[in-house]
Amino acid sequence: MSKVALFVRHKAKPGKRKEIQKIWESYVKPRVLENPSHELYYFCFDSKDRDSVNVFQVFSNEDAMNAFMAGSWYPEYLNKISEVIAEPPIIAAADPIWKKES
Repeated sequence: MSKVALFVRHKAKPGKRKEIQKIWESYVKPRVLENPSHELYYFCFDSKDRDSVNVFQVFSNEDAMNAFMAGSWYPEYLNKISEVIAEPPIIAAADPIWKKES
């Protein structure tokens, strides 16, 4: 199986971007740190939209991505994040074709 890249964009309710970060730090960050299938992960504040967060991540394969999102903690995370986002997240999966490593 090939690697899977995932792009996620969260649009916070006005002034709630830091709340997204707090929820992410509580639910997602510790699980990413302990997950060897997460080969790359970036949590970013959007430079041009003060209410948006962009996440870029690479999983070792599609099964690993699906297993991560099927975790018993994930529904609670989605419930918490739904309280501070203005609209459903935009999620795009991609098949990495080429990369540059430093």
